Amino acid sequence: MTDTAALAKEREQLFRDLFSGKTPKRVPVTNPATLEFAIQYYGEDLAEAQWDLTKAESALDKFCHEFPTDTTPIGSIRPPAYYQLLGSKAIVMGSGGFMQHPEVMGMFPEEYDDFIAAPYDFIIETIMPRLYTELDTDPHKKAMVLAKALQAHLDDYAFIGQMRARVNAKYGLVSPAVALTEAPFDFLADFIRSFKGISSDLRRIPDKVSAACEAVLPLMFKKGKLPNTEMLGYSFLPLHMAPYIRNTDFEKFYWPTFKKLVEALAEAGYNVQLFIEHDWMRYLDFLYELPENTIMRFEYGDPRVVAEKLGKKHIISGFYPITLLQTGTREQCIEKAKELLDIMAPYGKYWFQGDKSIISTDKTGNTAKNLRAVLEYVMENGTY
Repeated sequence: MTDTAALAKEREQLFRDLFSGKTPKRVPVTNPATLEFAIQYYGEDLAEAQWDLTKAESALDKFCHEFPTDTTPIGSIRPPAYYQLLGSKAIVMGSGGFMQHPEVMGMFPEEYDDFIAAPYDFIIETIMPRLYTELDTDPHKKAMVLAKALQAHLDDYAFIGQMRARVNAKYGLVSPAVALTEAPFDFLADFIRSFKGISSDLRRIPDKVSAACEAVLPLMFKKGKLPNTEMLGYSFLPLHMAPYIRNTDFEKFYWPTFKKLVEALAEAGYNVQLFIEHDWMRYLDFLYELPENTIMRFEYGDPRVVAEKLGKKHIISGFYPITLLQTGTREQCIEKAKELLDIMAPYGKYWFQGDKSIISTDKTGNTAKNLRAVLEYVMENGTY
C-alpha cells in the first residue's frame, strides 16, 4: 500500500468512526473554501473554468497541495451547460461567474390541491416548464432538450468525478458521497412557492401548506438516499426557512415532516448532515430529539451552549467564522480555532468545518493566508 493510499484509508476511518458515534483518532478537517475559491485564487476566470473544467482541475490540484484538509475541497459547484440548455430561471450565472438561485415561484396558491394530489406529476408537467423555459414546448422538442441537458450534466460530472479521483489518489484525500435533499417545508419555499409566497401561505392557507409538506415527504426521502448504506457518505439537508418563521409556525408546519424525514433516513441506515443556516438557538431542544449522531453544522449561535445541549448525543460542526479569515490577524484566527477545539473536542464528536463555505477571494490575500494557518493548526492540534 502506498503512503497516500494508507493516508486515505486513515482519513476514511476518521469519518467512519465519527459518523458511527465513535471518537476518531483526531478531529476530522474539511477545508471551508471551495473549488470556486481555488479557481479565482490561482488566477483563472471563474465563468470560463466552469465551462472548461480542465482549468478547474489545475486550480484544484494546487489547492490540495497547499492547503491541508481531509476531504476534497470541491464543494457544490454547478457547471452551467445543463442549466443553459434547459433555459433555467431557477439557477443562473451572475456577472461574477457564480451560479445563483434567485427568488422564483413555480406554483401559484390556487394550484395547491393539484400539487397535493400528485406532487411528482405536477412538478414535471407544470413547475419544470415554468422554471426551465426550454421545456415549455411540445413533447418531441422537450425530449430533445432533456436529452441534451442530461448528456451535458453527465459529461461534466463524469469529469468532476475523474478530477476528484485523481487529486484524491495524489494527496490521500477522501470524498464522502452526498445525497442532497431538503426539509419538505424548505423544498416548497425554494422552488415551488418562493420564500415570500410560503410566508403568505402560512397566514392565508395554512392547511394547504401542511398537506403539501406531507405530500412531498416521500420525494424528499427518495432524494436523500445514497446508492447503498455502506458507502462513506451522508444525506445532506441545508435548512433555510426555520429562523424566519414564528416558533408556533415552526412547531406546526416545519418540524413534523422535517423530523419524519431525518428519522426515516436514519432508520434506513443513512448518515444525515444538517447545515443549520442562520440562528437556530431557539430550536435546540427540537434538534436534540433527532436520531443519535445526526451531524449538525451550525452557521450561528453559541458554541458552548450547543455543545452542552447537543454534544453528547450529536456530531457538531461549523461555527468557525470565515469572515474572521479576511479581517483578523493570523494569531486571532488560530486562537478562534483553538477556542472551538477546547469547547467541542472534549465531547468526542467534533468535525472542523467553517460556519459557511468560502466561494470568493479577497484583494488583500488575508483569507488565503489565514485559512492555511488555521487548517495547519487544526490538523496538528485537533486531538480529542
